[in-house]
Amino acid sequence: MKKKLIRALVIVAIVLALIVIFSSFYVVPENEYACTVRFSKIIATQDQPGLYFKVPFVDSVRSFPKAIMVYDIPPSEVLTADKQNMTVDSYVLWRVTDPLRFFQTLGSVSVAEERLDAMTYNALKNVMGTLAQKDIINEDAIDERNDIYAGIATNVAAIAKTYGIEVVDVKIKRFDLPEANEQAVYSRMISERRQIAEKYRADGEYEASIIRNDVDKQVNIIISNADAQAAAIIAEGEQEYMRMLAEAYNTEDKRAFYEYMLALDALEASLDGTNKTVVLGPDSVLARLLTGQ
Repeated sequence: MKKKLIRALVIVAIVLALIVIFSSFYVVPENEYACTVRFSKIIATQDQPGLYFKVPFVDSVRSFPKAIMVYDIPPSEVLTADKQNMTVDSYVLWRVTDPLRFFQTLGSVSVAEERLDAMTYNALKNVMGTLAQKDIINEDAIDERNDIYAGIATNVAAIAKTYGIEVVDVKIKRFDLPEANEQAVYSRMISERRQIAEKYRADGEYEASIIRNDVDKQVNIIISNADAQAAAIIAEGEQEYMRMLAEAYNTEDKRAFYEYMLALDALEASLDGTNKTVVLGPDSVLARLLTGQ
């Protein structure tokens, strides 16, 4: 009976020893911080992976992730500088950099996300409150909007640092218009596009009129020059013709023969058709030709 009691006590002692041994050590994974807490205070922080010792039944271990985490912020409404409501959907990339301060100020990831939600909303509200709706919804280069997002991320990161948090980035997934404002914004955008189209058409018509006027001017100049050249050529031809006639009929006999040929041509032309009656005066060359005088 006594041996059985001793054996039972030994077994209990071994079990208690094992419990104490296993409670005295803890493992820190590679992607986590481990904080040893004694009476609600952190007495040690481990950021390297491995096996570590703690006082059993007195110390507890709180673990916090090292990796970058994504917090998807619920959509919220902000007011622009021109008093227009817009719904902003965003998310935050963050991680714990100072586990001691993180534990002292926040204590858990869920509380940290609530604080990030409030900080990001305040930063969005402050930045969007300085911009008009048309400055946010436009066709400008994307770099300008990236500058806005970078300013929001900088504001949030400056505040989050006091909680042992590093804000890697704040991204805007989309800006949504309240239904009451959508139609007004679409109408404004359509009107602006029409104005731009009308301006392009007006500029095109103006340029076309300048081109047409220039072409018409060039055509008139070319025609005027061609008419002048044609008149000069005709005048030169007539001058040459008269010179050749003068050379061909430069004697009295030649002139008489020329007049005779002209009279025959005139007689032939006058007797053309059905009318064969010719009335001639006594001094007419044709009369003398017909009478043989």
